[in-house]
Amino acid sequence: MKIGVIGGGQLGRMLALAGTPLDMNFVFLDPAPDACAAALGEHLLAGYDDPEALRRMAESVDLVTFEFENVPAETVAFLSQYVPVYPVAESLRIARDRWFEKSLFKELGIPTPEFADIQSQADLDAAVAAIGLPAVLKTRTLGYDGKGQKVLRQPADVSGAFAELGSVPCILEGFVPFTGEVSLVAVRGRDGETRFYPLSHNTHVGGVLNLSIASTDHPLQALAEDYISRVLTRLDYVGVLAFEFFEVDGGLKANEIAPRVHNSGHWTIEGAECSQFENHLRAVAGLPLGSTAKVGESAMLNFLGSVPPTDAVLRIADCHLHHYGKAFKAGRKVGHATLRCQDAATLQARIAEVQALIARG
Repeated sequence: MKIGVIGGGQLGRMLALAGTPLDMNFVFLDPAPDACAAALGEHLLAGYDDPEALRRMAESVDLVTFEFENVPAETVAFLSQYVPVYPVAESLRIARDRWFEKSLFKELGIPTPEFADIQSQADLDAAVAAIGLPAVLKTRTLGYDGKGQKVLRQPADVSGAFAELGSVPCILEGFVPFTGEVSLVAVRGRDGETRFYPLSHNTHVGGVLNLSIASTDHPLQALAEDYISRVLTRLDYVGVLAFEFFEVDGGLKANEIAPRVHNSGHWTIEGAECSQFENHLRAVAGLPLGSTAKVGESAMLNFLGSVPPTDAVLRIADCHLHHYGKAFKAGRKVGHATLRCQDAATLQARIAEVQALIARG
C-alpha cells in the first residue's frame, strides 16, 4: 500500500518508520527542501496548495493522511475528490482554528476556559472586561509550541496586544489555575472501533513540551475517554487524535485537540504494545487496531536545538534515542528519548539522567 502524507517533518518520518514493516510505502508533500521525512519515501517538493503536485500525489497513492494541522483544510478537501483522505477535512478545519475548536467543545458539553472571539483591539478590551485578567490571547490559527500567543497579566499588557500578534483573528481565553497538564491519545478505525492510550502527564517549558510520562490507573482516565469520544464521534474521525487537558479541581478542562499523531504520545513507540504511529496507519488503512496497553513504565523527553552525542544517550540504561535528522537550531525539536523501565522509581531515576545530559548541553 502506498500512502501520501501532507507534511514531511518528524511525525511523517516516524509514520514511515512504523509503516515500512507493514509493507507500506510513502510519498511526502512538503515545501521544505530538507524535509526530514524525505529519507523514507518519495518527496514532492511543492507548496500545500499546489494543485499539480496534489494531483500527482492523488494519482500515485492509495490514500492520504497528514502529519500536522497547519495544512490548509482546502488542501484536504481538494485531495478528497480523487483519493480517500483520513482524517476528513472537517476535522482539520475545526482543529486548526481555536475559535471553531472551543465552540465544538462547548457544543459537546466539554468544560473549557471562558473564551471570546477577537477581531480588533476594541474586541479585546471588551473581552478582558468580561473575562478578567490574567488571560491568554492567541491567534486563531497557525500558533503552536508557545508561538502566536501572549499572556495578559495586567492592564498594561492589554494595550496594543492585538497588533502585537499581527492584527489577525484571535481568541482570548481565561487563565486556568490548573494543577497539572495531561493529554489523551486515542485511535478510531474506519468502522468506529476506538482504543485509548493511558493519559500522559505533561511538563512544558516556554510553551514547548519538555516531558511526558505515561500514567498508571489515572483517576481521570475514564472522564478523558468520555470527552475525546464525543469529539471522535461528532467528527466521524478516522486515525489518531490527541486531546490536551488541564487538571482543575479534580476534573478536566479542555485545552486543545490535535488531529494527528502527537508529541506527548511518542513514549508509545517503545512503551506500548502498538505505537500511536502504527495504530494511525492501521486506522486509515482499514486494518485491525493494535493494543494500546502499556509495556512497563514509560516517558518521553524532547531534545530541543541539538541532540546529545549518541553514545552518551545510549549509555543510559532503558533509554532509546530518536534522532530526526534535522539541522540543529535553537528551540527546534530535533529528537527525543524514550524510556521504558520496570517500575516508577527506576523511571524517575532515568528521567533525571537524561535531564542532566540535556543540561550539560
